[in-house]
Amino acid sequence: MRPSRLLLFLIVLLFPASSASAAAPHTVQPGETLWSIAAANNLTTRTVAAVNGLSEDSQVVLGSTIMVPTTVEGYAALQQAGLVPADPAAAAPAAAPAAAPATAAAPAPQGAYTVRAGDTLSALAAQTGTSVEAMAAMNGLDPSGYLLTGTVLKLPSGAPAPVHAADPAPATTVVADAAPAPTPQQVSAADIQNVAAAHGVSPSLAAAIAWQESGFNNSMVSSANARGVMQVMPGTWDYVQENLAGGQALDPASATDNIHAGVMYLKRLLTDAGGDESSAIAGYYQGLASVQSRGMYDDTQRYVANVQALRSRFGG
Repeated sequence: MRPSRLLLFLIVLLFPASSASAAAPHTVQPGETLWSIAAANNLTTRTVAAVNGLSEDSQVVLGSTIMVPTTVEGYAALQQAGLVPADPAAAAPAAAPAAAPATAAAPAPQGAYTVRAGDTLSALAAQTGTSVEAMAAMNGLDPSGYLLTGTVLKLPSGAPAPVHAADPAPATTVVADAAPAPTPQQVSAADIQNVAAAHGVSPSLAAAIAWQESGFNNSMVSSANARGVMQVMPGTWDYVQENLAGGQALDPASATDNIHAGVMYLKRLLTDAGGDESSAIAGYYQGLASVQSRGMYDDTQRYVANVQALRSRFGG
């Protein structure tokens, strides 16, 4: 049985879109160099080179992918390469990346869970305090279907760990066949900002969230089953399509429509938060109902700080 629209909206607030690692792929554009890519992200050339297994004087290839790390990830790569001391306190100031907008790695997705042997949808729902129908709707699953070991799921924010959570995670993961679909498309900040402006949402805010979530990569699937540029959950996608899209048929395989869905959802969060951007950002990560009833978790506060810092990259 399909949940009502009101119930689905409550599920959306409880199960927010989830973030992926802050390290993100960058497609080399005409005229770019390793130095220019590093400088644009407030990193040293040596840091970006170490993360990508390159020398500092390497020439980047047009159309190739360069991973842009956070400061934490970049420093770890420098340590691994033996370019800075293992003890951060002993490092010279120049060894660490200079004043990156986001000073910490992205927090792990809340409620991320990989199905273990012995798990069932009904048991997971009961253990985490939600209904089978709600959990199935949010994760794009058949509520009466068989739950495959290795399936990545989003569980309620703040829910207790499932019984089998301590068991070893399966070696391979399964992504449910549900909208939106992860597709091999990369978009630009301008693409996101144009969509945001069309919906009356701050372009820099939307771009910062998209970068934090996926690095503008539509093929990204998080460990909490969020997909695409804006890391939209299947249940969130359905909610947006039915309630916010104004009759527009969103293409689940389109990176642009993934942006539209994420931006429309963000606009609703901003409205429900009374225009408070920090609360809306927190709601995108933790779920607005959870933020309003429980306050921001520590990792939510870090997520909000990262997004607000990233906005300077996209026009403030």
